[in-house]
Amino acid sequence: MATTYEFKTEARQLLDLMIHSVYSHKEIFLRELISNASDAIDKLRFNSLTNEKLRGMTDDLHIRITADSKNRTLTIADNGIGMSHDEIIDYIGTIAKSGTGEFAALLKKASEKKEAAPELIGQFGVGFYSSFMVADKVELVSRKADEEKAWKWISSGEGSYVMEEADREMQGTSVILHLKPEDSENEDSQDFTQEWVLRQVIKKYSDFVGYPIKMQVERTQIERDETGKPKEGAKEETIVEDEVLNSMKAIWLRPEKEVSEDEYREFYKHISHDWNSPLKWINFKAEGTSNEFNSLLFIPEKPGLELFMPNSKRGINLYVKRVFIMSDCEELIPDYLRFVKGVVDSENLSLNISREILQHDRLIQTIRKSITRKVLDTLKKMLNEDREKYIDFWKHFGSVIKEGLFKEPANSEKLFECCLFQSTASSSDWYTLGEYVERMKPEQDKIYYLTGEAREAIENSPHLEAFRDKGYEVLLMTDPVDEVWVQYSSECKQKKIKSAARGNLELGSEEERKKTGETLKQKEQEWKSLLELIQNKLDKHIKAVKLSGRMSSSAVCLVSEEGEMTPHLESLLRASGKDVPQVKRTLELNPGHPLLGKMHEIFIRDQNNPKISEYAELLYGQALLAEGGQLPDPSGFNRKVADLMANAL
Repeated sequence: MATTYEFKTEARQLLDLMIHSVYSHKEIFLRELISNASDAIDKLRFNSLTNEKLRGMTDDLHIRITADSKNRTLTIADNGIGMSHDEIIDYIGTIAKSGTGEFAALLKKASEKKEAAPELIGQFGVGFYSSFMVADKVELVSRKADEEKAWKWISSGEGSYVMEEADREMQGTSVILHLKPEDSENEDSQDFTQEWVLRQVIKKYSDFVGYPIKMQVERTQIERDETGKPKEGAKEETIVEDEVLNSMKAIWLRPEKEVSEDEYREFYKHISHDWNSPLKWINFKAEGTSNEFNSLLFIPEKPGLELFMPNSKRGINLYVKRVFIMSDCEELIPDYLRFVKGVVDSENLSLNISREILQHDRLIQTIRKSITRKVLDTLKKMLNEDREKYIDFWKHFGSVIKEGLFKEPANSEKLFECCLFQSTASSSDWYTLGEYVERMKPEQDKIYYLTGEAREAIENSPHLEAFRDKGYEVLLMTDPVDEVWVQYSSECKQKKIKSAARGNLELGSEEERKKTGETLKQKEQEWKSLLELIQNKLDKHIKAVKLSGRMSSSAVCLVSEEGEMTPHLESLLRASGKDVPQVKRTLELNPGHPLLGKMHEIFIRDQNNPKISEYAELLYGQALLAEGGQLPDPSGFNRKVADLMANAL
């Protein structure tokens, strides 16, 4: 009995866009369907390792292409794991899951502009639906391995689909495309029932697929003699025989010089479902050890949607002796390199290795270390050889790589060689910490940094004034991760890494620091009573008040103690929904600023002058605004400023 189901609204809109898509390369539908078939066979092989009932189904695994030019149908069939009734419905449902909204928006935008759409299909998990670019009706027949019943899914992409019971002799899935009429007016139109067209597309996109892609090919032949000439009276015969259309050569086992750049690019798209070409690929082999393996790794050009999604799939495909074991093996690469895609093929791992024992397997840990070292060496080489390209890469992936500085602090030395930072030395350039150290003042013994939401806000911070006066360079950090890694990696090139907004500031030579300290100490004795009054007035907001040589033009700033949470980190945690207690900080005053001098004069004349308390609150508000903070009483602050202006006029 057939049952009709309605597509969800978003799915219906997306299908409509696919049917009327402006893709310039509609042939990619075949790549997507073959990839799906290959994945289904991979799953059957993997499941057969632990399920004896499935082992007899893995003898002749293949993908079959059947073209019928008379009825204009194209069938892509596999004898992989197959799908149950519920799995088919769930698979259809993925079209309306996360990411497809953005996919639909991009596709619609390209359609409205009448321009070719970027190849986004694989990125959004809608590969199966690319069939509707070339077909006006699609049938899917599938039988789950170890189940007796098969199911058929039918849709014309018009808002609904039908599910009914079907017959299928063995496990696997067949996708039958009822192709649209040929477009005779379009020079680029391809007839996907023609053998040469299918050969060309499969060679281009799927030559490396690890299972034979078979097709029955019709040939004419005639009996010939020893010289190769047709025998007298011999008649031409038509024969039909299976032919394999792909080489099935594991691309990671072939010598690099024998693999074309196009082959590497297509293999990357096959395993990553990224529509862009990779930025770089790394082909290396570990030999002569008890843990021999081959690997082919890819560094993407741009990040995918999944990069910052917590539950997204990530990792590298694992093979053992050319047998697919699992995709997205997270144990093969650290989380801070999760953007790297690729394949690892081990000669020494067990074929029945499970996810449960991966984390504790010593061979896996050795492979992980080798891959990490190779990727970081490649990034360092890219930085040295093509800095402009690397800076573009860093802008996309730098915040992820810096996660390694606190997730794997033991590897910080190699990570720092790949990390770039902006600083007060230039308005646009990026530098390594090593380059920063080379430019340090002779008397400078620390690497200084300042964090904030944006470079513009940090550059205007009063915390930088003393550094500018002394000619000290300060790193400007705006990534949220910068607030975290500095707690774990506190040293580079034997130089301490210190916040310009924390603790006591000691700039210049020892003699200069001593002189500044003595001057401030003397001034604090003179202003002791005024500082105590300000402290009492602001006691609920601050922990202490002190005079400082940190500023030259500003009157006031707020300073955290070493190890305390910065205001930027506070705001990030609150924005994420965390209940963060207020951290009281020290209010530092610039004794050389005219405002403070006037306040002290008023205090000397009349210690009970109410203006002093008002000015204290205004100074605290100024300090908060200077660092991009929130005022505790904005309306009260505005009122005091207005009164001050009125009195001055």
